[in-house]
Amino acid sequence: MLLLKSIILGFSISAPVGPIGLLCIQRTLSQGKSAGFLTGFGAVTANIVYASIAVLGFSAVSSLLIQYEMLLKIIGTIFLLYLGVKTFLKKVPTQAAQLAGESKWMMFFSTFFLMITNPVTILNFTAMFAGLGFGESEMSLQIALLLISGVFIGATCWWMFLSIVVSLLTKSIQPHLGTINKGAGLLIIGLALANILA
Repeated sequence: MLLLKSIILGFSISAPVGPIGLLCIQRTLSQGKSAGFLTGFGAVTANIVYASIAVLGFSAVSSLLIQYEMLLKIIGTIFLLYLGVKTFLKKVPTQAAQLAGESKWMMFFSTFFLMITNPVTILNFTAMFAGLGFGESEMSLQIALLLISGVFIGATCWWMFLSIVVSLLTKSIQPHLGTINKGAGLLIIGLALANILA
């Protein structure tokens, strides 16, 4: 039951379409489902890092990251603006590109970097795990590993689902890819600006 709850938690925290979701959709349409999945998997990895810190109680690490929250937020926002502009200006490919060489890692690390610059995620996970009825003091290693595994499975399932569904719709959406790129780029820029004002 605990594993199922944490899988649902991992799925649900990934599902809302924010900047990572927009990047996943745009990259799936332009470069195939592998690009979309790797984009999402970068976010999964960052979430697992923060979930692990939250659930295993690395209070010193948590405090340090929260202390530098504003600096990390600024860095993350600048990178988000860069990705938004890059997406907006992206030329429409004549066919889906094959991922090769370093581009695979760029898909992964760009979203990992975006997510890891948001240390408030630790507090979110702490609150969510507490909502499941588990506090740090009563957390055994077995329970902690179950929670982290569930979040990983749930989040991975979401990004796999999204990239596969979008790839199946690529043929019908492909003619409108230029408009989608510009729309996604503007939305990502808008989210970055909203992040500055928050």
